[in-house]
Amino acid sequence: MPAPPCPPSADPLVAMADRCVQCGLCLPACPTYALSRQEAESPRGRIALMRAWATGELEPGPTGDAHLDHCLACGRCESVCPAGVPYGELLDTARVRQRDRVAPAWRQRLAEAMVRRPRSLRGGLALYRALYPALPPALRWLPRPPRRGRRSPGSAGPARGAADPAVFVGCIADSYEAPLRDALARLCGAAGLALHVPAGQGCCGAVHAHAGDATGAARLGVRNRAAFAGQSPVLTLASGCREALRDSVGDTHEVLDAVAWLERAAPALQFARRDLRIGLHLPCTQRRDRQAVPALGRLLARVPGLTVIELDAGFGCCGAAGTQMLTDPTRAAALRAPLLEQIARSGVVAVLSANIGCRLHLANGTHLPVQHPLEFLAAAVIAVDSGPPPPA
Repeated sequence: MPAPPCPPSADPLVAMADRCVQCGLCLPACPTYALSRQEAESPRGRIALMRAWATGELEPGPTGDAHLDHCLACGRCESVCPAGVPYGELLDTARVRQRDRVAPAWRQRLAEAMVRRPRSLRGGLALYRALYPALPPALRWLPRPPRRGRRSPGSAGPARGAADPAVFVGCIADSYEAPLRDALARLCGAAGLALHVPAGQGCCGAVHAHAGDATGAARLGVRNRAAFAGQSPVLTLASGCREALRDSVGDTHEVLDAVAWLERAAPALQFARRDLRIGLHLPCTQRRDRQAVPALGRLLARVPGLTVIELDAGFGCCGAAGTQMLTDPTRAAALRAPLLEQIARSGVVAVLSANIGCRLHLANGTHLPVQHPLEFLAAAVIAVDSGPPPPA
């Protein structure tokens, strides 16, 4: 006589883990499994590990912690899971418990501390920019930040129309993405729209949430809810920030990828001819947005003469994974290497990627310009009131 089914566990982590049917369809989709070919480096292996910790079948230890730390939280396993296992939620829950017993690495703690304090982060990056030429390669963790110019358009709070968007800046992007925000403003202007950058916003909280600091992530969410009160739509330029921002402010705001919004809001945008061969990298976080990738393809297809090569070599992830390019640079470089080889072979003159972490990580490995797609499009847009577009 078959044994009766076990009742659902009262532990939410175990309940989520029990939804896994151990089919293994997630293994081919997992970048860390592709890199190592170890079961413990797969979603199925990590689910078994997290469940065993939660039930007391296995004592936590450094080896298991390393397998959990290696997960990139790319979400590719969720897209192929037939059982609908909420792997991202499961991973975040396990990392909260892990953090209660093991302090994160010093680089992770430093990153969390800096992104919580926008002024300190801006000052630190300004110092990093000044010291960059004298730094040895081992200390050039990130590309050199661009020179800070004028304040981003809309930061003073101009009058807005009902359709005008507010843009989310984030943390490290405040220093690195000023040219991108200018590009978005140019595209909005060509479409007859104004761009607004609300004051008081900060990090989306993904850096903290993915490292098990749920309390820190929630505090940052409160800050952003206050900053964006009464404003919609809210546009994200970094695909890696959209989900976290949506979770914190999305109950009262429409949070959209800027690429998807632009393609929808400005169907009449026209672009000058560009007889160029460019490489397109699609971040894991952008692939999870069902609107953003098709919208980007349609926008790039409007540029006459443009040849787009999708950069898809290797393991399916560039390895940046939020702060992992800082906390585990060796593994991050190994995951990035096939993409750099493809870039070198492809003959492209520039690389486009819609997530700031991916762009910084790729730019640290190639001498080609690495841009957000909207920067490329803004350089080619034909705007009646702005004169001819600048050269590519």
